Amino acid sequence: MDLFLFILLAVQIPSVTAVTHMLKYFHTVSSEVENFPEYISVGYVDDVEIVHYDSNSRKAEPKQDWVNKITAEDPQYWQRQTQINVNSELVFKNSIEILRKFSNHTEGVHIYQQMLGCQWDDETDEVDGWVQYSYDGEDLLSLDMKTWTWIAAKPQAVPTKHKWDHAKAYIEYIKFYFTERCPSYLKKHVNNGRQVLLRTELPEVSLLQKTPSSPVSCFATGFYPDSAIMFWRKDGEELHEDVEHRELLPNHDGTFQMTVDLKVEVTADVEGKYECVFQLAGVKEDMVTKLERRSILSNASHEGNLWVAVAATVAVLAVVVLLAASFMVKHHRQVKYDPAGNLPSSSSSKRSDLQHINALL
Repeated sequence: MDLFLFILLAVQIPSVTAVTHMLKYFHTVSSEVENFPEYISVGYVDDVEIVHYDSNSRKAEPKQDWVNKITAEDPQYWQRQTQINVNSELVFKNSIEILRKFSNHTEGVHIYQQMLGCQWDDETDEVDGWVQYSYDGEDLLSLDMKTWTWIAAKPQAVPTKHKWDHAKAYIEYIKFYFTERCPSYLKKHVNNGRQVLLRTELPEVSLLQKTPSSPVSCFATGFYPDSAIMFWRKDGEELHEDVEHRELLPNHDGTFQMTVDLKVEVTADVEGKYECVFQLAGVKEDMVTKLERRSILSNASHEGNLWVAVAATVAVLAVVVLLAASFMVKHHRQVKYDPAGNLPSSSSSKRSDLQHINALL
């Protein structure tokens, strides 16, 4: 699944504010990718996976317990989701075959992907959406939500742009989908998953330094949501020079981590003047970590302790090996050896290329 995760990370997702929630879907079809389903569809609410379907299981399944609450008012929800994805799988497989033929790609690994979604501001009640298509990691088409027209990123996509722009019924449907249907489901999911999605978890903040000449890294991990800011300041003023902000990254447990580096020589004169500030949406008080030599976790400062730990570990292992050897000798003397103890044709492309959004929810 590493390939799929790489694809998701490569797609740019619109930035949002602390009160904005997102529902987004990724539909991916691939060819000649070993040990990988041909078609995968995943849905997320605020970066929490809520639904998964692939061409191996051929079943839409919830990824969070609270997602099942939606069946209280819609008992056929999962059956409908499965059927929708079965139909979408056929459409996307057909589309990638058409793209391969059009691009003279008779063999090799190829990937066709659609990303779409909507966002909702729970303070202003404003909604917005996005949808884009890509082939082998390069953009093909995207939708301009202001004019409700398609933007072709490549000359090959221009004919499809014109066709979709002039399909009046199709335009009316996507307007309905992105202004009403998608936001409606997003609001339901946010309400059902409120305890998970609207929680706040403060991070553990540490100061790290590889060597005395390396930058000092302020590292925060374990926080939720991802709407967080971290920066360095000196004498109460935020620093912009000699500061590097690294990429926000997810943790395996659904929380997040971030790092901000500061190029500074840590001497007695600068101690206490610099501090790392972490701010989390929904939390009024800042987490402030002052730059002091004793609070920095450094490879150099822990080298001696590391060798002591290694020596102690070796000594313990030696004792364990000796005891194990002694036990095996005794056991061998007492026990006798027991040998038994051990993607459709091109004629359907005109119809199928208008079904991508129709088959989503």
